[in-house]
Amino acid sequence: MNRTYLYLIIFLVLGGATYWMVTESQKDEKTSLLGADRKFKVEDPEQIQKIFIADRKEHITTLERSGDHWIYNKKYKARPNAMDNLIDAITRVEIKYQPPAQAVKHMVTSLATEGLKVEIYDKKDRLIKAYYVGGSTSDERGTFMMMADANQPYVTNLPNWSGNIRFRYNLLGDDWRDVVIFGSKMEDITAVEVEYPKQRNKSFKIEKEGNDFSVKPYYEITPKSNKPAAPGKIEQYLIGFEKVSCVGFDNLNEQKDSISGSLPFCSIKLEKKDGTFTQLSLFPVQPEARFDAKTGAPLPLAEVENYYGLLNGEDFIVVSNAVIKNLLWAYEFFYE
Repeated sequence: MNRTYLYLIIFLVLGGATYWMVTESQKDEKTSLLGADRKFKVEDPEQIQKIFIADRKEHITTLERSGDHWIYNKKYKARPNAMDNLIDAITRVEIKYQPPAQAVKHMVTSLATEGLKVEIYDKKDRLIKAYYVGGSTSDERGTFMMMADANQPYVTNLPNWSGNIRFRYNLLGDDWRDVVIFGSKMEDITAVEVEYPKQRNKSFKIEKEGNDFSVKPYYEITPKSNKPAAPGKIEQYLIGFEKVSCVGFDNLNEQKDSISGSLPFCSIKLEKKDGTFTQLSLFPVQPEARFDAKTGAPLPLAEVENYYGLLNGEDFIVVSNAVIKNLLWAYEFFYE
């Protein structure tokens, strides 16, 4: 009898221990899954090597780190400000709250119809994070997000920042691209050509000879200036190429072909010692005609504020006169 009781006690103890171990294991697994389900943030920005973003309309964006900058779709340098905003979102996003059950259906529908698929990879091309970014709350202070392979969406935000996080992920096409046209230091420049087709005597070339630069007319038929060279003028001009940005890209402009096929006001070509070059043709955006309100007489045209530009024979851009005018010198400007 005592032995029977002993066996029963041992059985109950072992059974209880087994139940406890299974229960705790399931609890740990549930907790682990819950943690993975909620963790959108990538802790270390240096860990991020590649970011893939795709929407439901088959717009695909791939951003890859290359030294101190990022490359958009394996071809173009990405805009630093856009990348800073995106990386900031990726490394700081956190859950604001878990929505009530009655709101989940709407959020899942939003993610299914307009969600952005985001995949983040490390330097060994290993997937470290994958999630969906959807729409926003009615007050635009929270953004719907859900981890890939999960079924529980959350409302997320960025600490100490109010707004829709989606806008940081949802740039399209040229909006990702760097707007810097020229970004060369003087020591990296080997030659510059500036041509004014309708003002040939204003056109010029700058060439590097040894450690020094010299300027001469662009056209051989243009006589060289007999005036003394103005000290430091060439260097002053070349410094202007260190950072020149456009207003933006306008590749969808319906007049792109007709404008870029016309005679440009000016063409600038910059050659670098690594053998690469940048070429820009400028076409003035003519200001609208103005008339006197009382007499109806035409008023003098306002100064040109912007130019259309054809960059490297490919991209159609808009350039501000306030920015580019520092490069629109004439041959005689280099002489006293």
